[in-house]
Amino acid sequence: MYDPSFEHDSCGFGLIANLDDNASHWVVETAIAALKRLTHRGVVAADGKTGDGCGLLIKFPESFLRALGTELGLQLDERFAAGMVFLNQDEKLAEKVRYEIDTGIQSSGLDVAGWREIAVHPEVCGELALRTLPRIEQVFVNAPAGMARGAFNLALFLARRRAENRFQAIDPIAYIASLSSATIIYKGMVMADVLPEFYPDLRDSRLKSSVCIFHQRFSTNTLPEWRLAQPFRFLAHNGEINTIRGNRNWALVRARNFRSENLPDLSDLYPIISLTGSDSMSLDNMLEVMRAAGMDVLQAMRILIPPAWQAMDTLDPDVRAFYEFFDCQIEPWDGPAGIVLTDGRYAVCCLDRNGLRPARYVITNDRHITIASEIGVYDYDDSQVVRKGRFGPGEMLAVDLENGVLLETDDIHDELKS
Repeated sequence: MYDPSFEHDSCGFGLIANLDDNASHWVVETAIAALKRLTHRGVVAADGKTGDGCGLLIKFPESFLRALGTELGLQLDERFAAGMVFLNQDEKLAEKVRYEIDTGIQSSGLDVAGWREIAVHPEVCGELALRTLPRIEQVFVNAPAGMARGAFNLALFLARRRAENRFQAIDPIAYIASLSSATIIYKGMVMADVLPEFYPDLRDSRLKSSVCIFHQRFSTNTLPEWRLAQPFRFLAHNGEINTIRGNRNWALVRARNFRSENLPDLSDLYPIISLTGSDSMSLDNMLEVMRAAGMDVLQAMRILIPPAWQAMDTLDPDVRAFYEFFDCQIEPWDGPAGIVLTDGRYAVCCLDRNGLRPARYVITNDRHITIASEIGVYDYDDSQVVRKGRFGPGEMLAVDLENGVLLETDDIHDELKS
């Protein structure tokens, strides 16, 4: 029988990023084209149009979202964020959830600039997807003058978690897919080839980004849901977290001992990870808590999904000390797992220490890197290829978008010990 605790995924994933952080609509278009070539990695219902879910995680397209806000007459300040929200089709329930989200945002010292109902084309959805199709809206949020981006995103995280805890009892269907000034998500229970038809925003040439994560979901032992389509707020995952029950339990038990200057009190954020979503969702929850506490994603992912460091005789002693210290604090989230992620600063791919989920990369002379669970997700001429390869067990590759640098496993280890 079905049990939510059995949620696992085995999917197709990838990312495309410009090494110099130059935004373009081409990156979004190419990610969509790559996603379409991963359709075979998903499941199709008997109606021929409903899938397990697919989507894109895009580095914040500020100029595009600002233009949309201006068209709606919204006053967007110098620093603003946008959230993607799945609401109930029942307007009374939707309004109650909007109120809780607005309250959570305002109680965190931020200003709600307004809401936008996103234009979608439900005719591309299958019968099963239509039964649970949410009302999809965006909320725009202004930061106080002078607030740093890191502090702003922390306030957004706290606002979202508080709002979620309040509206869960009102409408368990409601879901905040993303709320950030660094990234935004477009996803749903549609086939990959119609995602840009469902979301006309994705076809708008003004939507430009330097990083785009793409994911085609194939769930195992689970029922499709709009909220479970990937990517999640930071990552997309191919594989299964086979230690998920222990990881969830230990995270809950140790939550009261988690402390940082950024998060001195977690009491109003409990539970810190989802117990009813997929294993991928719980991993994403854990990553965002660690990120909110002040860790960068490179450090957090090396803690959550470490290499087999105990057997690495030539490992730098300082790096070994890093792994030994955090091994006492948190257990590895073991796969098989392949992960792609972005927080707007880094674009990252890593494999767990088992290395049983394939990932390959290609770097072209136009300074773009493409990483995917299989080769051939988009067309390029061999003469354009500067470098290509595959990931081995425990390896990590990251694009430092701020400095235009490609970081390999040893480079990341140097970062960890510095």
